[in-house]
Parts: sequence; structure tokens; C-alpha cells
Amino acid sequence: MLARPFRLTRGSDYRLVVRRGSRCGGARVLTSILATGESRAARFGFIISKQVGTAVVRNTVRRRLKAVCAEALPRVPQGTDVVIRALPASATASYAELRSDVHRCLARLAPVEATS
Repeated sequence: MLARPFRLTRGSDYRLVVRRGSRCGGARVLTSILATGESRAARFGFIISKQVGTAVVRNTVRRRLKAVCAEALPRVPQGTDVVIRALPASATASYAELRSDVHRCLARLAPVEATS
């Protein structure tokens, strides 16, 4: 799970990343990334609208995305803020599909460090 220090919690932070950050889109998620230059761990935020589905479906998608981001956290540069917006197609996507979409966008938008 993604601990609180690694999450975006303020609306102003979400707006800043979505408005000024670089975007990568796919069929299931839209990813916005903003490098802040601060010396802190990367932070992730999630936007899951009611168009995705019922509360149960939205929470399932959110949990999957949090797990994907917790797995990717060591490879994301410090001081980076990431906002992931789930699209309606994410409701029927498997964990592996969400993981591949998020990893593709993270690799494309931010120079991800290689891990061994």
C-alpha cells in the first residue's frame, strides 16, 4: 500500500500537477507528471470519477493503482508529483493492464532510473 508521505493530499497540489505537468494518455488512465525539484520522495494522487463505476468499482481501481504506484516508487525520481486519472475503461481492466499503462507513462514522461 502507498503510505501517506507518498500521496498528494491537497487540492492545490492536484491542480498544479494537472495544469503544469506533462501528460501521457492511454485507454485506461491519464497520467500527469510534474518534477518539482524538491528533495523529498515522489508523491502520487488519484482521480477516480463516478463515470468509472459504483463505489465498489472505484475503490477497487484506486487500490490497484495505489499498489502499482507503491511498486514503481523506487524508480520515480525524487521530488516528482504524479496524478493518475482513471478513465471508465479502467473499471474492467486487470491489474496487469493498469500496471502496464502506468509504467509506460512513467517511463515515457520521467527518466526512470534502472533497477537491478
